[in-house]
Amino acid sequence: MLPARRRILMAAGTMSCALATGYLMQQDSPYRNPNIATKPAIVSAQPAPTAQTVAADTTADQIMLDSVQDITLTSALPDLPAPRRLPDAPMEGVNSGRGLLDGAVLPETPQDPEVPQLGCAVTATTAPAPMASVTLSVDAPCFGNQRVSVHHSGLIFTEITDEVGKLNVTVPALSENAVFVVAFSNGKGAVAMTQVPDLDLIDRVAVQWADRAGLQIHAREFGAGYGDTGHVWANAAQAGQGTFTRLGRADTFEPQLAEVYSFPQGDTATEGSIALSIEAEVTQANCGREISAQSLERRDGNALKTRDLTLSIPGCDAAGDFLVLNNLVEDLKIAAK
Repeated sequence: MLPARRRILMAAGTMSCALATGYLMQQDSPYRNPNIATKPAIVSAQPAPTAQTVAADTTADQIMLDSVQDITLTSALPDLPAPRRLPDAPMEGVNSGRGLLDGAVLPETPQDPEVPQLGCAVTATTAPAPMASVTLSVDAPCFGNQRVSVHHSGLIFTEITDEVGKLNVTVPALSENAVFVVAFSNGKGAVAMTQVPDLDLIDRVAVQWADRAGLQIHAREFGAGYGDTGHVWANAAQAGQGTFTRLGRADTFEPQLAEVYSFPQGDTATEGSIALSIEAEVTQANCGREISAQSLERRDGNALKTRDLTLSIPGCDAAGDFLVLNNLVEDLKIAAK
């Protein structure tokens, strides 16, 4: 068991809904570096704009579906200059000024670029999975080894199809009427929908970010310390009652990643609290930068809530240390069933 000692270096920042943002440096865990001096971090957070402008009786999936029906996905490829027109060359079998000669054959008409290739349709299907999750399957025969982005109720992550254009990924659902949108860089994509009736039995917290921010979700269930059974995170050696899911591929172009912690509060005999924190490792990829992220929470069967986060990472001399953002997300309160 790891020692429980921790030292608070600074507490700063403000957040809506009376959430305080703390900055601690974890120095007693095996994945912390105790020899590097700590640096202060500036943290600010605010609700996502959409949470203020959407009516309470309108779900995020309904909004996404309406947007999908009206939106046109544009290509990420650069605009190329128009081809230069070359002087007309004499055509075989054509007598200039007199039309076609006997036996002349016109050149083959080029294919209309707007006509899709046969067999290149992109399809997406869904199937139920444990813990109120959904298995999303994508079939895109003409998009092998291609970057694809997946959108679901404000959650966005990037993946890569296999050699034949297939992708299978299990996504923790964030809404009962779950809508999934998959999109490739040239604007091609597909939409799939499914019902998740048991979602109210799951408490779910997610954090998402772009590029190499190095964020992590840590859940310490019912008093568990770092490294103990019940400490649930990406590299946990022991399983807890809750589950951890990491979404996205970091080796894509402009990667978008997410981590999700889920707890089956509708099916537990344990009563107590689950300490939640979002942590950021200081690395050569993010040191000295300002990074942005977003948290998404669905608790006690209530509507999905989102908060935006901006974090200033210390300089590169602090590489190897961790920033711990306490109370960015509230701890889970679990009542025995």
